[in-house]
Amino acid sequence: MRTGACVQAVGVLTGWGEGVAALPDDARAAATAHPVIRLTRPALDGERFRRATRECLLGVAAVQQMLGDADLPRGAIAGPRTALLFVTAGAYGPSNVEFITGRAGTLHFPYTAPSALSAEVAIEFGLTGAYVILVGGPTATVDALWQAGRLLGEGRCDRALVLAVETFDECEALWRRARWVLPTPLVEAAVCAMLVRGASGVTVTGNGSGAAFEAEAQTRAGSTLACGPLIALALAREAGGGATRVTGTWRGRRAAIELTTTGRLARN
Repeated sequence: MRTGACVQAVGVLTGWGEGVAALPDDARAAATAHPVIRLTRPALDGERFRRATRECLLGVAAVQQMLGDADLPRGAIAGPRTALLFVTAGAYGPSNVEFITGRAGTLHFPYTAPSALSAEVAIEFGLTGAYVILVGGPTATVDALWQAGRLLGEGRCDRALVLAVETFDECEALWRRARWVLPTPLVEAAVCAMLVRGASGVTVTGNGSGAAFEAEAQTRAGSTLACGPLIALALAREAGGGATRVTGTWRGRRAAIELTTTGRLARN
């Protein structure tokens, strides 16, 4: 399916720092003996955030970072014409650990973790448009990008935010037991991409080899699960933008998407 869409901005937060410029050349070498590279809890103003989970705060901070990249005020995305698509593979982990260990956590019902994050983002930025939550790895993010293109192509929104957040620190023991699944380092990340209508189409396929930006994101950022394809989009923008092929692999499935990115160097 083809729908007109263009990636206009990407906000990137990882355990390495803000933006893709903070990424090392080789994440594995930079991590040394640290299996998890942690993102600190953002210090956001507002009484509502005192009880918010770290993941919720990271989601809000990623959207703020994206707005800075787009040079847009907060009010520019408020209202019913902005769609929100949230993706995560590990959203249930921290809240489940709190529940199992009997610690008093923010969420009384661990399975509501993804909804809580997207709700906090929607409340903070006044988003009242369509929204989708997908739970999975990089392929789910590719699916979210396709869904964003579809919403734009059908005229159901003027812009779509694809947000991914992954944390590992609270449930590091779980990932250690499943170390055969992912290479280290596991790098916490929160990334938000904004898509707008564009003349070129979005094409999704389910096969083919991995794209260059997927490999670069893995090498430089480390294992970021659902955040990987969005980091790849940020790297594509740093490289000048244009037609971009982004791929992701998760549990034996590969997905690829082709879309257009604007180049940061070309932006006024």
